[in-house]
Amino acid sequence: MTHTFLGAAPRRGVLAIDEGTTGTRAGVVLDSGAAHEVFYRSIKVSHPDDLSVEQDPMEIWTATLEVSRRAVGRARADGIEITAIALSTQRATAMLWDRVTGLPLLPAVVWQDRRYAQELAAYEAKWETLLLARQGRPVGARSPFLWAARQIAAHPEVAAAHREGRLLFGTVDTWLIWRLTGGAVHVTTPTNAASSGGYLLKQHAWDEEWISRLGFPLDLLPELRSDDAGFGTTDPAVLGTSVPLAASMGDQHAALIALGGLAAGQGMCMYGTGAFVAAATGTTPALPRPDISGVVAQPGRRQGGTTHYSLEAYTSTAGSALRWLCDDLGLFPSPKALGEEAGRVPTRPGRTPRFVPALAGIRTPVWRPEATAAFTGLTLATTRADLARAVLDGIAHSVCDLIDGVSDTMGAPFTRLRVGGGVSGSDPLVQIQADLTGLPLERIADSATASLRGTAYLAGVTEGLWSSLEEAVEAQPHGRIFEPSISTEARDCQRADWHDLLSSHLKDPELPPRTPHTPH
Repeated sequence: MTHTFLGAAPRRGVLAIDEGTTGTRAGVVLDSGAAHEVFYRSIKVSHPDDLSVEQDPMEIWTATLEVSRRAVGRARADGIEITAIALSTQRATAMLWDRVTGLPLLPAVVWQDRRYAQELAAYEAKWETLLLARQGRPVGARSPFLWAARQIAAHPEVAAAHREGRLLFGTVDTWLIWRLTGGAVHVTTPTNAASSGGYLLKQHAWDEEWISRLGFPLDLLPELRSDDAGFGTTDPAVLGTSVPLAASMGDQHAALIALGGLAAGQGMCMYGTGAFVAAATGTTPALPRPDISGVVAQPGRRQGGTTHYSLEAYTSTAGSALRWLCDDLGLFPSPKALGEEAGRVPTRPGRTPRFVPALAGIRTPVWRPEATAAFTGLTLATTRADLARAVLDGIAHSVCDLIDGVSDTMGAPFTRLRVGGGVSGSDPLVQIQADLTGLPLERIADSATASLRGTAYLAGVTEGLWSSLEEAVEAQPHGRIFEPSISTEARDCQRADWHDLLSSHLKDPELPPRTPHTPH
């Protein structure tokens, strides 16, 4: 095992690739646990119609290849030995390609695609309860399996490829592993498979009954392997070197590792365009509750043949609300300026301006995809600073709904919550969030590389760079801690006011009540 001591030149590392929805990053994560120089290339996302979201699989591959080669070149120039490769990817984005030519047959369907939402809704009455119990998630509004079945039926060239044994199916991880290994390995991992809506949580197996019901041919399913099981070695013609591809994870799962969500109750909140809240729940899954919408159970990671489960909730409105106010409406010159304005307004009960940030619907505490946003309580005395504060309050309350939903589903409070993502750079927002959760929030120093580092740590443990994930994570610099600054009574009052506002806005007087948990 190699350790990097103060003043010593790092000599070993893991090449980590993070293929997200709008861009691909690659960089070497050193044996200190820190990321070396990271290279980035954007990727286009197309919207052929209001419901469809697509990408070019070859653009995903060429972007990945470009940034990976640049990272390998920089490592060589700096004398760093790459001992393994780790991959983190956007989840539930799927594609079909030809095994012989290596070329995609159609555009990839992105995880945001909703073209089959109405068709899937027809399955809810019979399947919803079953899928929640065995997959940890509802029928949902997307299905890569239904998409693939429809493409095989609609395109003769895809059907012919299937008949002739040339057709391959997979999510982004499957596609990149297949390309990186020169077509030798066709696999996926639990943290990617679960988001596709076809993974049996407790059995580590495909839900063949459900997948078959959607019309998907079972012979096209990739092999399931643990996230750290190893996926062969890279084709020397691809990156100029043959290195073990040691780990592959969904991006949010990798971020949860990097933010220290390893033991039950430890969690993260990542603020970006939207916000993800996730918590580790141990080696027994905490299944979703029917009275809490939008919280899904999933494999947090499958390591060494053991599944460590997690819960996750998501809101689509965080940074998107700030961009809407600043870029689209021009009310503030920048999100930073909005945060500065908000910081001028002290916390006080009865402040009239309120903002419900439902710009793309609501998922938690209730599923209202048709919901819209609203400013309320405006008067002639309302200032720009009041509006800014209302926006941050609204975002923080909506994220607190996610935190409450995950905590209630666990049946216990978070023991630790670390925050990251670009929007978490707002001190006023994180302070408001700490006040509303009643938890100290640690804002980590390098959240931009969280997905890169998390999957690299998993690979590095396998390859002997670290003895455990805990060793790699706890060696990283600690971030700033935001302590709650209001009383429990004030917190409960603000949360109750928010609940009343949401009920009124949604015209739903019976939103699910919440049983408070005492924070640790």
